[in-house]
Amino acid sequence: MLVSVALLAATCVQAQTVVDTVLNRAGSAPFSYAVAVPDGNYRVTVTLGSKKRAAQTVVRAESRRHYTDVVTTRKGSFQEVTFVVNKHQPLIEGDRVVKLKPRELTYKNWDDSLSLSFCGPAPAVQRIRIEPANDVTTVFLCGNSTVVDQVNEPWASWGQMITRWFTPEVAVANYAESGLSCTTFLAQLRLDKILSQLKQGDYVIVEFGHNDEKEKKPGDGAWYSYSRNLKIFADRVRAAGGHIIFCTPTARRFFNPDHKTIQNTHGDYPEAMKTVAGREAVPVIDLTRMSTAFYEALGEEGSKRSLVHYPANTFPDQNQPLADNTHFNPFGAWEVAKMVVMGLKQIGCPLAACLRSDWQDFDPQQPDDADAFVWHMSTGSSLTKPDGN
Repeated sequence: MLVSVALLAATCVQAQTVVDTVLNRAGSAPFSYAVAVPDGNYRVTVTLGSKKRAAQTVVRAESRRHYTDVVTTRKGSFQEVTFVVNKHQPLIEGDRVVKLKPRELTYKNWDDSLSLSFCGPAPAVQRIRIEPANDVTTVFLCGNSTVVDQVNEPWASWGQMITRWFTPEVAVANYAESGLSCTTFLAQLRLDKILSQLKQGDYVIVEFGHNDEKEKKPGDGAWYSYSRNLKIFADRVRAAGGHIIFCTPTARRFFNPDHKTIQNTHGDYPEAMKTVAGREAVPVIDLTRMSTAFYEALGEEGSKRSLVHYPANTFPDQNQPLADNTHFNPFGAWEVAKMVVMGLKQIGCPLAACLRSDWQDFDPQQPDDADAFVWHMSTGSSLTKPDGN
């Protein structure tokens, strides 16, 4: 398994400083670049290619946030790609900080640096330019393990794939974490951090349910604590000048005895979210419905290809099969990200006007071919299942 190696020790950069580095790096293994910057959005322009050889390069940022598919350049030719990366750290203000889980303390998503990683069959980077992008729209993501930027293979989420489809007019800021519910997300001050960064006209997308349904204290449940918390999200985001969007939870791969249809394991939670959305005039993307249709279209066996289902010895030190019916692998995350984009289009969200030119509309009842999907690993693997289910 190939693990990226940092090329540049992080150095402090003032808020308006432009970083312009001639890297001139090419190789066969993934490599990384990191530079310390204040919280904010940054326009990154990377010149890909090499004077000495042909190259095939994939670009990601922070914790495997995906920005380009393979970019192919001939020997001596170069291609520029530009995208916007959001960087944030736990500090809110004064002594108030986001209450991270212990494992998050090592995540690139929460450190003081903007990190880029380059992988693919033959990655090559000539130059990197990083400059503040204060004029772009930010899309803040709130959610659990189906949304978070998963750090290690083979785990993945739609939050780290959707970045592939936006032009440099949009930054995606992922504040999700595995195992979180509405309650714990709010208690850890993640929404407080978002609101400290949010500008008038920014968006906040909220997907919860998987872990909320396991909370059993008095007052918990779809129609009380969950519904109340969703209204808190809506009220606070709107009061700060942002736009709120709800996503019902992705379905679990749990087939009925007929082996053809998916059983609803979320109880009343999707309907409760839709009810709050209707009452509060919040746009809602029905990921439960779309992911259900997706699994059913792939079939009971084929749907395993979208989740962390792998035979023993697929990854180092993996002595037992992996069989997870909740957490996506890169192919599944890629497909769900497309569902979210389609949802944005269906609700008439202005963000749909900021899609890259190669976007093609997607129907979850007609999934992409898993055999045709190619994913180049940029980090090592982990056999540890994300929190939550």
